[in-house]
Amino acid sequence: MKITFLGATHEVTGSCYYLEAAGKKFLVDCGMEQGIDIYENKPIPVPVSELDFVLLTHAHIDHSGLLPKLYADGFRGPIYSTFATDDLCSIMLGDSAHIQEFEAEWRNRKGKRAGKEEFVPLYTMDDAVGAIELFVGLPYGERHTAAPGIEVRFVDAGHLLGSSSIEVWLTEEEITKKVVFSGDIGNLNQPIINDPSYIQGADYVIMESTYGDRSHHAVPDYVQELAQVIHGIPARLVRSRRRRLGDAPRTVVPRIRGRHARVRGAHGEVPRRRGGAPAREGLARQGVRLLVRRAVAA
Repeated sequence: MKITFLGATHEVTGSCYYLEAAGKKFLVDCGMEQGIDIYENKPIPVPVSELDFVLLTHAHIDHSGLLPKLYADGFRGPIYSTFATDDLCSIMLGDSAHIQEFEAEWRNRKGKRAGKEEFVPLYTMDDAVGAIELFVGLPYGERHTAAPGIEVRFVDAGHLLGSSSIEVWLTEEEITKKVVFSGDIGNLNQPIINDPSYIQGADYVIMESTYGDRSHHAVPDYVQELAQVIHGIPARLVRSRRRRLGDAPRTVVPRIRGRHARVRGAHGEVPRRRGGAPAREGLARQGVRLLVRRAVAA
């Protein structure tokens, strides 16, 4: 077994680990660095076409944001995640691709007048769609064979809808070792999000420690705070916004599968399910609706 730390080492964003075990090569997370890059991520030490699969802890861009680039560079293996992470990434990766393309267009429009070379986006919407097509959703709490000698299980990390810690069992020469990747672990008693689940035992733990040096204070009453905001909005403004939202353009729908159609959305063309049938409401949207209903009733 060999583990190489590629990203989020000495800093917060860009999580990425490269592993070689049981004759396979794979990544845990493939995140984008955000903010000032004090420490540059190391490149993946093999051609990405040689990677067998990716394990994804959750959908935040600093853990998932380079998956479209991985696809653009030639990766075609499965991306294992929870079902809710699959849902969220079908929205967030498309949105990230839109940002990349929009920035490139803006830079090139400015740079053309200055005679600068063309700026190429990190990846495109087509790359994002290609990466989304590779997702394989898995349930919490069940062991899954990712490859001979490699089993994985996703455990609720309580950080984000679909977030997980990942237990990985690696068997080589009839010896099995268990490695746990914590992902980002959430706090207790949050609205919508479950409390983190506890993991029993491991040979090695790879721990994210974004908040390792901070003390968490009392949990705010999120519902009451949101209720105060909602009840403070003039009814006239609500009616106006409702009329406008009723005519709002379609946005990205979750769970892209198979040959995708496209619909016009707020960020241009975005994928829609095969056959034009509307996808089920994403888990993130369900959670927001629940929080708003509770706040209005408060």
